[in-house]
Amino acid sequence: MRLSEDILGMNLESILLKGKSTLAQQWFQMIAQTYPPETAQLLAREKSQFANPVGHTLRHATREIFDELLGGNDPGKMAPLLDNIIRIRAIQDFIPSQAVAFIFLLKRIAREAVRKEGRENPVSPEEILAFDAKVDGLALLAFDIYMQCREKLSEVRINEVKNRTYRLLQRANLIAELPERKPDPNQ
Repeated sequence: MRLSEDILGMNLESILLKGKSTLAQQWFQMIAQTYPPETAQLLAREKSQFANPVGHTLRHATREIFDELLGGNDPGKMAPLLDNIIRIRAIQDFIPSQAVAFIFLLKRIAREAVRKEGRENPVSPEEILAFDAKVDGLALLAFDIYMQCREKLSEVRINEVKNRTYRLLQRANLIAELPERKPDPNQ
């Protein structure tokens, strides 16, 4: 513990580190609740990677993101972790704001952890603002990843339509191969 923590009590980081496992699980539960009730129950109940790949991915990624947020908060390490969740949400029926809103649940979790820790030695507003800034940065990174996923999905869909159309035209015998033109030496 740092000297200031000995005198003033626990700071926000130490509160979150102390309850890290529980808080990450709480975050997972809150994310699961963004799905329809039946899906939320399946995500929370089934822990097998094979029986519930989405739930397993969410559970694992939330723990890792929470760890990195409290640790180095390195965007390079955070991006692939976020990608695991965002890629899933990008192909589901979430609008962009819903797809990344789960990040902001971290603010509620942090405030609730501080409230439960006690009121005799409150966390400074500067610490709360610093944590909020980390979460906001994480949300911006998540939005960038979401947009990249959506662009990739659009490309895949466009290519699929082009290929399907080409195959239909081929079957209908409406595509003719153009003869190869030889360059005109007079031009």
